Amino acid sequence: MDSETTNQNGVLEIERRSLNEATIQSYKQEMREKQNIYKGIIGGGIAALVGAITWAVITEMTGYQIGWMAVGVGLLVGYSVRIMGKGVDMVFGVVGAILALIGCLGGNILTVAFDISSNHGTPILSVISQMNVQVLINIIEKTFSPMDLLFYGLAIYEGFKYSIIQIEVKEKKD
Repeated sequence: MDSETTNQNGVLEIERRSLNEATIQSYKQEMREKQNIYKGIIGGGIAALVGAITWAVITEMTGYQIGWMAVGVGLLVGYSVRIMGKGVDMVFGVVGAILALIGCLGGNILTVAFDISSNHGTPILSVISQMNVQVLINIIEKTFSPMDLLFYGLAIYEGFKYSIIQIEVKEKKD
C-alpha cells in the first residue's frame, strides 16, 4: 500500500512499492485538479497584509526596522498561498513571490504612516487615506537602503519556495 506524508520541509512524500510512471502522473494530475489559484491569491494577500501590519507595529514599538521581518513576511505569505491554493504548479510560486514583495513594501509604507500618525497626532486611517501613488513612490525612494535588496530577495525566495506543494516519490523500504 502507498502512503503520503509531509516531511519537515513541507514536501509531500509518496512512498510506493510498485507504482509506474503513469500512476504517478495520474496522482499529480489529481493534485492539479484540487489547486485553486484564486484561493491562493486571497490567502497570500491576507497574509501579506497581516505581515505588513505586524512589521509596521513592531518597527513602531521598538523604534528599529528589523530586516528579518521580510523573511517572516515571505514565509507567512508562502505558506498561506500553499495552504489555501493547494498548488503544485509554478504559478503559485510566482504569486507567492509577488505577494511577499508587496507585503514587504507595505510594511515599510505602513511604518512611515504609523510614524507620521504618532508624531502629528493624526489618526492612522487619515494618514493612509491621503497617500497616493506619488506619495508611495516617494516613501519607497526615501526609505530604501541597499540592505533592503537582501531582505526583499529573501522574502521573494521564501514566498516562491513555500507557495508550491513539492511532490517527491520515494521507494518504500521493507
